[in-house]
Amino acid sequence: MKMKDSGVEWIGEIPEDWDIGKVNRALKYVKEVAGDKHGLYPRLSLAKSGVIERPKYDGNGQAPADYNTYQIVPKQQFVFNLMGLEQDSDYRRVGVPEKSGLLSSGYVRMDNNSDVLNVKYGYYYFLTLESYRIFNAYGTGIRSTLNGKQLEKLPLILPAIDEQQKIADFLDSKIALIDQIIADTKRSIEELKSYKQSLITETVTKGLDPNVPMKDSGVEWIREIPEGWKLPSLGQLSIKIGSGKTPLGGANVYQESGVLFIRSQNVYDTGLLLGDKATYISQEVNDQMKNTEVQKQDILLNITGGSIGRSVKYNLNTPANVNQHVCIIRSINNIIDPDFLTYFLNSSSGQTNVNYFQTGGNREGLNFEQIKKFKIPLPVMKKQKNIIIFLDEKTKKIDALIKDKNLVISENESYKKSLIYEYVTGKKQVN
Repeated sequence: MKMKDSGVEWIGEIPEDWDIGKVNRALKYVKEVAGDKHGLYPRLSLAKSGVIERPKYDGNGQAPADYNTYQIVPKQQFVFNLMGLEQDSDYRRVGVPEKSGLLSSGYVRMDNNSDVLNVKYGYYYFLTLESYRIFNAYGTGIRSTLNGKQLEKLPLILPAIDEQQKIADFLDSKIALIDQIIADTKRSIEELKSYKQSLITETVTKGLDPNVPMKDSGVEWIREIPEGWKLPSLGQLSIKIGSGKTPLGGANVYQESGVLFIRSQNVYDTGLLLGDKATYISQEVNDQMKNTEVQKQDILLNITGGSIGRSVKYNLNTPANVNQHVCIIRSINNIIDPDFLTYFLNSSSGQTNVNYFQTGGNREGLNFEQIKKFKIPLPVMKKQKNIIIFLDEKTKKIDALIKDKNLVISENESYKKSLIYEYVTGKKQVN
């Protein structure tokens, strides 16, 4: 197989008998406003899974008053979402609808000449531009956006039409196998997560001895607990329950080093998520917020919004503070072990506490008086320690399995991406 230089850096060499031109060789930018015809078509949207149908009026306040300004997109034509390329890297950028429908005016419709470009081959080609963020290199403006006329000028590799069909068929079969592996692995991860939570819930509410006599806890979501266990409120087990606040100056005082400033997006049941999400404040700003400083062994609980109920024990040897969306729970250590309390909060029973006591409609929230009312099944300290040792060992093994399976997903996603690139650019050919 003889190769030639494509003249495009990210493409590199292509087979000698393949052609390369501009997108407008095969696709034409078209904008057809629906107007009075909007009632004839379903509403479509470009999701990660492809172009999907959505209800026109779904009751969540996001639907427009009418669809006169939407555009008509015929089936088997290309649609692109090329807005905010830098900010929204996880968005699907290209799709091919299976039925005609309406898409918002922000999408780019490109009608295809099937004598020049096989639709499925073209889809895989543009998927490569999405996967490797090639669209971003051509974007313009503050939010890095491409319009239809700009898209028409992008490079397009064009093998013979029958070769395009072979590549599309080959990739269809290979990608289906890879996607099945990914789907099975994701399902296995969800099963492990479900098992982990049920194991934690059963252990922190029933203990380790299956033969111990039980008694009614009087709490619907906890049900029976072992005889000899108590059921105090969290307020009785804590010396501090309170949140932080946004420092004076807001986000303008955040910096890249200093005192760690923990926000709700850092708090996960599996640990603190820092890395590129870490934010810091100066020691001077921290000194103005002394009463919200975090101590080692404190439990951090998210108390607002979609992440409400996520909790983690703070175990770092570094000063830290929190904002108003994160509650500090400082337990009485000789009565309840912070690890036992963390396990309980992350159990189904702990999360039911959160759901029961939270208030608010559009944005859920917990206040400190509500948190103090949480009921905690409590064995003596020795049994707490034994439960912690048991759960540490079990959950460590489960987490290791989940990590391995996430690696399988990542490897298959990378393989899928490289496989598509290699075949649509001719680095490998279908035999």
